[in-house]
Amino acid sequence: MARRRSLPRLALAVPVVLSLTASLGFLPASASATPRIPSAARAGDAPALAYVVNTGTDRHTIAQVRRAVTAAGGSIVVTYDAIGVIVAHSADPDFGKRMRAVRGVESAGATRTAALSTVGTTEEGAVRRLSEAEAARIAKASDGGEPLEAEQWDLRAIGADRAAKVNPGSGDVTVAVIDTGVDDTHPDLAANFSPAQSANCAGGKADTTYGSWRPADPDYFHGTHVAGTIAAARNGVGVAGVAPGVKVSGITVSQPTGRQLIYAESVVCAFVFAADHGVQITNNSYYVDPWQYNCLDDPDQKAIVDAVDRAQRYAQRKGTLNVAGAGNARHDLASAGFTDAGSPNDSTPVNRTVDPHRCWDLPAQLPGVVTVSATGAKGAKAYYSNYGLGVIDVAAPGGDQYVASDTPSGSGGVLSTLPNNQYGYEQGTSMATPHVAGVAALLKSAHPQATPAQLRALLRAQADNPGCPADPYDWNGDGVVDAVCAGGGRVNGFYGFGVVDALRAVG
Repeated sequence: MARRRSLPRLALAVPVVLSLTASLGFLPASASATPRIPSAARAGDAPALAYVVNTGTDRHTIAQVRRAVTAAGGSIVVTYDAIGVIVAHSADPDFGKRMRAVRGVESAGATRTAALSTVGTTEEGAVRRLSEAEAARIAKASDGGEPLEAEQWDLRAIGADRAAKVNPGSGDVTVAVIDTGVDDTHPDLAANFSPAQSANCAGGKADTTYGSWRPADPDYFHGTHVAGTIAAARNGVGVAGVAPGVKVSGITVSQPTGRQLIYAESVVCAFVFAADHGVQITNNSYYVDPWQYNCLDDPDQKAIVDAVDRAQRYAQRKGTLNVAGAGNARHDLASAGFTDAGSPNDSTPVNRTVDPHRCWDLPAQLPGVVTVSATGAKGAKAYYSNYGLGVIDVAAPGGDQYVASDTPSGSGGVLSTLPNNQYGYEQGTSMATPHVAGVAALLKSAHPQATPAQLRALLRAQADNPGCPADPYDWNGDGVVDAVCAGGGRVNGFYGFGVVDALRAVG
């Protein structure tokens, strides 16, 4: 990776990269956050913003609200009749307020605080390239598996290497990677990629033009990395995925340039598209920008929660299980509150105290979504991972740069595919989430009639819970307790119901 982006949401990844000619480098975790401040829609300059307007789903109400949007000077981008969500653009600073006064509107608000035309900057980050000699040493150590499999401590940690010999997963199961795009030309992904279930949803309306799902730039590697962890083929090339026999698709939701922010209208589009195209599982390794936590006492943020929740519930009703990363801010999502200093991330962040019971990380904290925390190479909670009793469903390997693995490189990151036939290490709950999505795909392969709720229960049931650590959690050894694990051996705040187990999933 040649750049470090302001992508902690897309990082639910704490980036670390390598490529086969490639890169190996850890970049610092970012702790994005959420303030409540007046949105740009209320500012004096009146920039054009995107809005979600949420209504009833009957035809008469939707038609009435559409007319009201137009009458108020808004332009309609798309209407999702099945869930009563209208995506619109307007430069009127009072547009959201005006829409909330319309009969039949249940919530409405701006999905961003920066103008539609605003393009963020991309930050540079240093990486260390893997030499050809190091790559050859890894291939030699892989001993008959995939050439780089010796580096995949994460597969061994959940028994995925052994599970593949029992059941690699069914080609009738598809996992959609809702992310920055997927490079389906990668030799480890091409055989398992499903173009018919792929699209570009950036902006809120699905573009199914062939290739539209690919990253806009080779440096936008996040979605390709996630896809490889789920379903990189066992084909004698590179790495292997948790479920190398299932299909993977790409639904791009990030902005095409700059900071690759992921806004609510794009996520709504992605969930609806996945559901309508027969996707059984979605992987969500991001949070919905610009707020890391959307608070229900703010009308704009409440509208975002409403729209995204309607879309993900629609997907569940259509048979899609949604899996999401818990985040990398080290927050206890079951606590009474914490300081959030990084939102909105598309304009000027402001400090505030967040109540996680009223302010939600989307989509991770929505009902029915499988929420995933991250572990390092020794099985303990990763230093950056959010946690919380009653919030985390399961855990999985996400990598931890401070915990060495028993691999040829000793890297604590997760190795997977990158665009342009490369490979790289990353760490984050972004990396933990595709391990869970892969195991869910194995469970769906073994239980094809299972509903999303049943799959979620199966994920919890097959997980192996190490229990809370006996010693206080002090990841950096400075004598300060960094997190408190509530709960016991059956369910707790660090691991939920436990670390997923691919071998049990196919057993």
